[in-house]
Amino acid sequence: MNLDFQKTGGLIPAIIQDHATGQVLMLGYMNEEALAQTQQEKKVTFFSRTKNRLWTKGETSGNFLNVVSIQQDCDADTLLIKVNPVGPVCHTGSATCFTDQKEVYPTHNGSALFLEYLENLIQDRKNNPSENSYTNSLFQRGIQKMAQKVGEEAVEVVIDAVAGNREPMKGEAADLLYHLLVLLAGSDMKLSDVIQVLEERHKR
Repeated sequence: MNLDFQKTGGLIPAIIQDHATGQVLMLGYMNEEALAQTQQEKKVTFFSRTKNRLWTKGETSGNFLNVVSIQQDCDADTLLIKVNPVGPVCHTGSATCFTDQKEVYPTHNGSALFLEYLENLIQDRKNNPSENSYTNSLFQRGIQKMAQKVGEEAVEVVIDAVAGNREPMKGEAADLLYHLLVLLAGSDMKLSDVIQVLEERHKR
């Protein structure tokens, strides 16, 4: 990456985009040190022009921007950084700084993309424990408890399916998917690992 920091007085704009949805989340500025730290830690770090120091997004709120990719533009003076956001991005509580809607997470309209968002949130809870987090309580109790919860929720789904209880089944299926994502994270696996197996089977 060969960026022209001098062209813009030492700071270059960094456009932050949601990797899963393509939604533009915010704009910040980076100097060479901020970019180096972002590349090393895989969490977006800006140079704050008001505080005159490096500032990692989420350092106080926990709403980190986990880096997926970093691209420079054709003039080498602007960055496009695709991320997996953890929680709302804007200080107003909105998912993006470019909307007035106070969403607590990016809207996926019921699509499977929400699972990727949820998986990233679960992984962040694993990496950055929070005292009041149910997810963290599962990690603290170990793989046996996580596996037990998957089994319990699977049984509930089966019971509701056999009984024809469609609405309760939705909730139990949601619980099952959530606890399965926690179990995968606890086993150092990702949902994409499982999807790859399905893709390989589909090719046969």
